[in-house]
Amino acid sequence: MAYSIQPVDYYFATVADEPGEAYKLLSILRELGIDLLAFTAVPVGMHHTQLALFPDDSPALVHEAKQAGLNLEGPHQAIMVQGDDELGALADIHWKLFEANVNVYASSGLADGKGTYGYIIYVRPDEFDRAVVALEL
Repeated sequence: MAYSIQPVDYYFATVADEPGEAYKLLSILRELGIDLLAFTAVPVGMHHTQLALFPDDSPALVHEAKQAGLNLEGPHQAIMVQGDDELGALADIHWKLFEANVNVYASSGLADGKGTYGYIIYVRPDEFDRAVVALEL
């Protein structure tokens, strides 16, 4: 199975759980010239949503966000996996992490329908280096 891994930084913005909040933030980032590798939105409690931004250029995001007055939490680290979409691809990745005694506490993935996939893996900071090594094998 062919895949590549890339450690990635991500930042959170917590916003009100209302229509248009993700649009507002993403529009600002577009205007600032910030390119994202990935983006997720998850509910936090009853009235807020946490937007996770995975920038292509972390220093640029930090600089531009500060200039624009955006309140971002981070950086945090995750692992981005991109590979050939085949039966069992994610099972094989999780097996390697299991063998290295790494706990995946969250993940998100998507197949593109053309034979490849992208997958974001969240592990605890104290397990991050071990996870990267396990997936590079």
